Parts: sequence; C-alpha cells; structure tokens
Amino acid sequence: MFSHPDIRNMQIQTKLPKVGTTIFSVMSQSALEHKAVNLGQGFPDFEPPEALRDAVARAMAEGRNQYAPGIGLPTLREQIALKTERLYGHKVSADSEVTVTSGGTEALFSAIAAVVRAGEEVIVFDPAYDSYEPAIELQGSRAVHIPLQAPTFAVDWQRVRDAITPKTRMILINSPHNPTGAVLSSADLEELAAIVRDTEIVVLSDEVYEHIVYDGAQHESVLRHPELAARSIVVSSFGKTYHCTGWKVGYAVAPKALSAEFRKVHQYLTFCTFHPAQVAFAEFLASSPEHYLELPAFYQAKRDYFRSLIKPSRFKLLDVPGGYFQLVDYSAISNKDDVSFCEWMVKEGGVAAIPLTPFYEQAPGTHLLRLCFAKSDATMEAAAERLCKL
Repeated sequence: MFSHPDIRNMQIQTKLPKVGTTIFSVMSQSALEHKAVNLGQGFPDFEPPEALRDAVARAMAEGRNQYAPGIGLPTLREQIALKTERLYGHKVSADSEVTVTSGGTEALFSAIAAVVRAGEEVIVFDPAYDSYEPAIELQGSRAVHIPLQAPTFAVDWQRVRDAITPKTRMILINSPHNPTGAVLSSADLEELAAIVRDTEIVVLSDEVYEHIVYDGAQHESVLRHPELAARSIVVSSFGKTYHCTGWKVGYAVAPKALSAEFRKVHQYLTFCTFHPAQVAFAEFLASSPEHYLELPAFYQAKRDYFRSLIKPSRFKLLDVPGGYFQLVDYSAISNKDDVSFCEWMVKEGGVAAIPLTPFYEQAPGTHLLRLCFAKSDATMEAAAERLCKL
C-alpha cells in the first residue's frame, strides 16, 4: 500500500504572499453583518435601463445562450468601433482591434499577461486599484509605485521619468481615477507621450469611468492622442456605464499587433463573454447612444446631492472631477488609522466605506475614506443622516 501525503501537511508556496481577501469584500461583508448602509464597494443600487434588461431577456428567449465568438459578437464590436470613432476621433478595426472581455478586470489581467515578461517592470500610480499589482506579480514582474500628489492626486511626471529603466515594459494609467476621482488632462497625455516616445514601453489605460467626468470637462482618452493610441491598450466597462456591474462585460481597444497578443491570453482565460448581454449591448448602443452621452449629468447630480447631504458633517470633502466616489477626510472626528476608522464606522456609525491605505505600497498616513455615491437618493439620505451624527 502506498501512503498519500495529507494535503493539510503539504507546503503550499503562495505566488501572492501580500494578497488576502480584497478590502471591498471585507467591507461589504461587514456592512451585511452590522446592517450598515454600504457606500464601500463601487456598485449602483439601482437597476440598468429597462430597455437593456428587456433586450437581454429577449436574447435569451431567442436562444442566444451558447458560446459567443471568443473575441466578441461582430455586431457589438462594430458598435464599439463606431462609438470610439464618434467620441474620440479614432478609427479602429472592429475585426482586429476590439475585443470583448468578461469585465474590465479580466481585460486588465489579459493585457498585463500578454505584454509583460518575467523580470520586467510596470509603473503604477498610488493609490492604485488593487487588482493591478497581483496581475503584475503573477507574470514574475515588478510593480514600481509612484505616489500621486495629494490633495488633487496629480501625476508628478518628473518622478515618472526618473523611474524609467531598461526593464520598464508598461505604464499603467487610470482616468478617471479610482479611488480619488482625479482626471488626466491633455497636457498630462502630452507628458506621457514624450516619456514613452522612442521606447518599447506599452501604455495600459484603465478608462472604465470614461463617461463619468464632471463640470463640462471632456474625458481625455489616450485614444484621442494618435501617438499614444498606437502603443496603448485601452480598457472600458459596460458595467460602469450601464449600471450592471454583475454582468461582467467590458472590452479592450488596441492596435492590431497588441490585440493579437491580448487575444492569445483572453482565449485561455475566459474564452468568451456572456452571450445574451453582448446581443443586448449591441442593440442598445445602436438605439440609445444618449445613455452614455447623458451619464456625466446623471452622476453629477448625484455627486452634488450627496455633497450637499454630508456638508453639515465633520468630514472634509475633497473635490470630485470624475468617477462616482467621494473622498472625505475624517481628521476632525478621529485619529485612528483609516482601516481602524472604517471598522469602527461600520459598527458604530452604521455606514461602510473603503480606506485608502490598501491602495498604497507605502501609505502616506492620511485620514481619507472613499464613499460611493452611485446610489439611490434614499440610500444616500440614510447614509448621510448617520454620517452627520459622527
């Protein structure tokens, strides 16, 4: 008889030693346990457009329930290409430069895995969305962290220049930025273009909040900048734009050569994406472009209402140029670190938020929280009533 090792005694060498359960899952679970108003995880608590939901149901009833083409339905890719040209003046091939993915996070992972090799470096900006570094480390590469400059969270481009080495393979930007709401300007893109010019550096641009920019500003996609567009992978999200984060549908736009490499990873990661939703998005993009065109005004009204509700509180409100998150400084309430304060606030204050330190390699010691205002008026009002009592 052969003896088999007990799995409990096996030494499992983790590939992600710094990674535990995401702060989003932790705070959402805590909100459930303490019956708190959840302004932590970034999802709307209202429904997608009725016509879009009807289109999904119709696609299912019509039998569109099996595998979709791996790179996405041709009709959807065509609509994405039309939208890209209409918004950013950048003509792309639906066949070779647009890939539909199972959410923005899958697209980010596929892009990093396709381009970055072991031993290379990726520049990221802190506070950085928490999926970036694990995806980089799984390639045997290293994330090089550059802090954004508070309180506006602008990029220090000289620090970027100083961080470039022969190992730099990618620069990962995010605008509108999660968690701060900062947005890049056309001048920022010029700086970035100058830095990567005459190099082999690829730009990965996380633009999932592209339609949520405020006060009359336009979203400065790298797709507006021909030089950057020629070396960039741009990631977008239907979930953020159409209030359906649970459907997990996104897409990537990239030049043909980069798309070809991206698709090699994508086909073995998720292969294809939820078929009925692709049918519905293709239909809705064609019939209702006003939805994404009106989204800035829709969320600006929510931003302004939420700010008015919590203005009487002891929280200090930072500016919100884009995205659907409000950063607040709680220094007038507590000297606790942000993780401890969030734990206290969900238990004693009845509101769940997200601390900023999990987004940093080296946290700067600020007393900042992220609150999501992609919520119904009733949810915002219930949260504000509790926040104003702290």
